Amino acid sequence: MIALKIFRAAEWQAFEATGTTMGAPVDLADGYIHMSLPDQVAQTAAKWFAGEDGLMLLGIDTDALGAALKWEPSRGGALFPHLYRALTMADVTWVREMPLLADGTHEITL
Repeated sequence: MIALKIFRAAEWQAFEATGTTMGAPVDLADGYIHMSLPDQVAQTAAKWFAGEDGLMLLGIDTDALGAALKWEPSRGGALFPHLYRALTMADVTWVREMPLLADGTHEITL
């Protein structure tokens, strides 16, 4: 199964430079890295990244994350993947840009 993580440009650049991240400011505040499933990511983008350009979408193999990945309820009781350790570049299966479209939504290519 693939989990998805959205990063802003500066967050992605810092991750790329160091090869490891504890996530975005919201992740640091909450103590885990927020991720979404493919059927959740458009709503995540709309709720937390509305109107932002320069976003990157990372695909992460959930099987490779082991026991540090927890499935916890969030929006509407849906289970979301939360990672309780640093994310490394080795965890990332693929990376894609999320261009901002004219209607203000993001293009999401899985």
